[in-house]
Amino acid sequence: MISIAIIGAGTMGSGISIGAASSGNQIYLIDESDAALDTALRKADTVLARWVEKERLSEEDAKAARARMKTGVLEEVIPRVDLVIEAVFEDLTLKQTLLRRIDPLLKSSAIVATNTSCLKVADLAGSLSRPERFLGLHYFSPAEVNPLCELVRGPQTLDEVAETALAFLKSTGKQPLQCRDSSGFAVNRFFCPYTNEAARLVDEELAEPAEVDRVCRDVFGAAAGPFLVMNIIKPRINLNAIRNLSTLGRFYEPADGMIRTGDADQFWTIEEGDDTPGPNDAAIADRMVGATCLAVLQLLDEGVASPQDIDMGASMALKFGIPPCTLMDNWGQDRIRAAVEPICKAYDLPVPDTLERVGRLFT
Repeated sequence: MISIAIIGAGTMGSGISIGAASSGNQIYLIDESDAALDTALRKADTVLARWVEKERLSEEDAKAARARMKTGVLEEVIPRVDLVIEAVFEDLTLKQTLLRRIDPLLKSSAIVATNTSCLKVADLAGSLSRPERFLGLHYFSPAEVNPLCELVRGPQTLDEVAETALAFLKSTGKQPLQCRDSSGFAVNRFFCPYTNEAARLVDEELAEPAEVDRVCRDVFGAAAGPFLVMNIIKPRINLNAIRNLSTLGRFYEPADGMIRTGDADQFWTIEEGDDTPGPNDAAIADRMVGATCLAVLQLLDEGVASPQDIDMGASMALKFGIPPCTLMDNWGQDRIRAAVEPICKAYDLPVPDTLERVGRLFT
């Protein structure tokens, strides 16, 4: 058992705390909002009760897990914990300010992790006097049950720190995906273009949200299409992740509809429809596959993660039944080229070198 301070009691922080507490760790949840802390603890009560009902936990173990979840004051908690996980809003300045605030409070052996989904670990590490004890642990929502967590080493992260974090993740039932420090890491690097291209299709009046969702369920074997997924995670949060990738170029900049919906803190309207194929299905499929696979090919060029790990991430975090590297090998090089090259041309991008390996990505 280790002691963990989780800073930020929102959706992610509360989920991380529930999962870690149920694995035997002492949790101190910290937030400037008492209302957020109350909501997080009520969520814990609900989740643990559901796990008891489903026989995932005994009633005794659930009570013990809940007893290990406490709230605390930052200045009092940080000096005595083994691990700090920051899970505040995805804003570079906010995270840097928080890290600078906790830095003088940390004990020398403490490990600090950021739950950032898109910001580079290197851009945050400079806020700490011991960057070698800092890394990224990117959990996926809902963090209390989603098994995937990206483990991202910063440029100075010590091997022993990464190994300790790896052991911690495994002890809490998580499947680590180790990847290079890069904007969007492995999964959001292609998930953001996937959702963004869906919004572009609607902006261009090529499809309605329900049509895009239907095609993506079929093509990617997805449990839910991009618009339903965005409504689950909130378009505002998705828009912020996309904006954090926009430094990578025009292709990654948010679509107009994504900006309107996200900035208004609204949800996408998904009209009920049947599963009858439509006349634009092939065009929708090519655009969605082209955008998604272009991002995957780029991150393969950059050595961010392996095809095996990318597909594992897509399967575990996004519930893709046909994850992108498998899809590319299934479609073959010519068909993927036909989907990717028009997007490269539209955004003045080079065709990724890894396209030449499509058809044998896993060999």
